[in-house]
Amino acid sequence: MKKITTKSSKSAKSAAPPSGAASVAARPAPPVKKPAAKTTSTKITAQFDVGFGNTLYIRGEGPGLSWDRGLAMDCVADDEWTITLSDATVPVVFKFLLNDITWCVGNDYVVEPGGATVVVPSF
Repeated sequence: MKKITTKSSKSAKSAAPPSGAASVAARPAPPVKKPAAKTTSTKITAQFDVGFGNTLYIRGEGPGLSWDRGLAMDCVADDEWTITLSDATVPVVFKFLLNDITWCVGNDYVVEPGGATVVVPSF
């Protein structure tokens, strides 16, 4: 009868991680989570019936606004249009336009960052 012997491998033992306090100290600290950046939403509402087939636009100074090209506002009722601007850090100055052509009359409107305003423009 032939005797079969197996060799033990030292390399298998060295691949196992060391145990004890030394292995805990070698691990890097978990990354520190930064709090999410606070965003402000500034809501502008215009109450005006623009008539069927027309759209109310807004131009001005603020996030996403320009005096050269208007942004279409969202129609939420027959006579109510809204837009929400994110990340305003200074007061938002604006005016309304009918179909991005006809300016509303009067002075520019202003709303503080993070605020909300309801305006009844005249054309």
